[in-house]
Amino acid sequence: MRPPRFLLRGFRRPNEVASLALGKLERAVLNETWRRREATVRDIYLAFEERIAYTTLMTTLDRLYKKRLLDRRKDGRAFFYSPAVSREEFEHGIREDVIDGLLGHGAEGVRPVLACIVETVSEHDRELLDELERLVKEKKRERRHKPE
Repeated sequence: MRPPRFLLRGFRRPNEVASLALGKLERAVLNETWRRREATVRDIYLAFEERIAYTTLMTTLDRLYKKRLLDRRKDGRAFFYSPAVSREEFEHGIREDVIDGLLGHGAEGVRPVLACIVETVSEHDRELLDELERLVKEKKRERRHKPE
């Protein structure tokens, strides 16, 4: 019997963490920058069909730069923004933060979390459980061969 799903106060799923860390517009601008690889405020303004104020987009790009999600270079009077992290790196970072939050309660808290992960994975897919086992073995091998 599967236990009921619920959300604990303060716990967020990875996609919810992303939406809290970035506003809706920030996420849309970041997605557009990933798509283009480099963009000016004007490029983003035109991509959003001039529906969002130019100055709002300028502020949003600057905010993403200050959050270190975008790099920028100046060419004349314009800034050219490019992703500082890939979409994969960004999503990996969110997953890492969620896992750190789950495992960050000392040794006593780790075992139940790991047991829950194994249980949930095994309910979904036997091949995924085999992959989890392979990853654990690979990590153990790496640690054995790594000088302390």
